[in-house]
Amino acid sequence: MPDIVITEFMDEAAVNDLSREFDVLYDPGLVDRPDELAAMLPGARALIVRNRTQVRGELLASGIRCVGRLGVGLDNIDVDGCEARGIHVYPATGANDASVAEYVIATAMMLLRGAYHSTAEVAAGTWPRQALIGREVGGRTLGLIGYGSIARKTAARATALGMRVIAHDPYAQEADVELTDLYGLLGRADVISLHVPLTSDTRHLIDEEALAQVRKGAVLVNAARGGVVDEEALATALRTGRLAGAALDVFEDEPLAGGSVLADVPNLILTPHIAGVTEESNVRVSALIAERIRAHLTG
Repeated sequence: MPDIVITEFMDEAAVNDLSREFDVLYDPGLVDRPDELAAMLPGARALIVRNRTQVRGELLASGIRCVGRLGVGLDNIDVDGCEARGIHVYPATGANDASVAEYVIATAMMLLRGAYHSTAEVAAGTWPRQALIGREVGGRTLGLIGYGSIARKTAARATALGMRVIAHDPYAQEADVELTDLYGLLGRADVISLHVPLTSDTRHLIDEEALAQVRKGAVLVNAARGGVVDEEALATALRTGRLAGAALDVFEDEPLAGGSVLADVPNLILTPHIAGVTEESNVRVSALIAERIRAHLTG
């Protein structure tokens, strides 16, 4: 049996590095074959996953000693169950912060400018210049819900572009930006960006009532966790013009099912949980987790 099982994509250099010391099974398709994964995991000492592999139930009883998470969110891992069994969980904290921060800023600029879905019209010769006069980010207010490491990197980039930054985070001990309550932020921010984990307290944090507080013309970006936004309420807010635009990189159910409430919603950008994954961040994340798994197994 292999020492290490990797169920989702990982930088090949990091996989090869681990393979020099351990028997490694690298099969990115295992995430879609959970029964096969459960059958082959007993005897393995380590499991490396991204966000889709559900690490709970019988997987925890397989005898693995540690789990490496190629990312930072842990909602697909039964952390309490791991702790009860003495299984160490290693997230790639900090390794993809810059990628997510750049995604938020780039997407916010696209939403405010509103000119990037016009290819077909321009190619057809309609030339809709006046209809596509958008807004600059400079002088706008960015509201960050959650003020951890990624949010702080997002704030730095936004400030460099001339944005004002405010944040809501009941757990923040100190901040270099103005802290405010949630509804106060929603009523002031031109761009709202989510940076919170999915917990019982944050599930549907952005619901119909919260969306009713947003200022006219505001846009929203969620590259944090699906479930923090009530997708049906968001779709309604976009269709009625309550919200000027939104981008979702994460969803309550992934992959997003066909016929979703988010289909054919105006001014909505959807991406497949890719905000934290760039060529550069994949190398950093993979190298960090490879090192942590190596240290655990040899320590």
